[in-house]
Amino acid sequence: MGEANSLCLGRIVGVHGIRGGLKLLSYAESEEVFAAGRRVRLRDAQGAEEVFTLREVRPRKGGLLLHLEEVANRTAAERLVGRDLLMDRADLPPLPEGAHYWEDLIGLSVFEADGRLLGRLEAILPTGSNDVYVVRDGRCEILVPALARVIREVDLAAGRMVVILPEGLA
Repeated sequence: MGEANSLCLGRIVGVHGIRGGLKLLSYAESEEVFAAGRRVRLRDAQGAEEVFTLREVRPRKGGLLLHLEEVANRTAAERLVGRDLLMDRADLPPLPEGAHYWEDLIGLSVFEADGRLLGRLEAILPTGSNDVYVVRDGRCEILVPALARVIREVDLAAGRMVVILPEGLA
């Protein structure tokens, strides 16, 4: 599982119960990516990684509750709090046409349709109805709704996105 071929899909934010349950703040749109039997890596703040096997995942208030085959008790689970959960891209279901992983979008140069550079996409905010892209040029910040009528082109190879800003944002 190489760095370039993996995605960060969440962060362990707490423990649950005495049998090693972990609270996961998921960055994934669907919990389907966390299928039982899938291999995941947990990375600590220093970059050290350990490989685990998902045993069970279920929705829980504010995120997901997961159990790992290799974690049998609360003490073992507590040492994993704060780690990022990564998965190999090859283990993820294919994306629908026109969909992209957040990690691939962050850092793109964002242009208006007339060619004017707006800045870099620096963050993505999930709002429930649609995501919002945070675009900064150093001086100002523009919040761009991630809607098909606004996002006209995404070219990952060229590192660029083209948008048509709604009235009032231009």
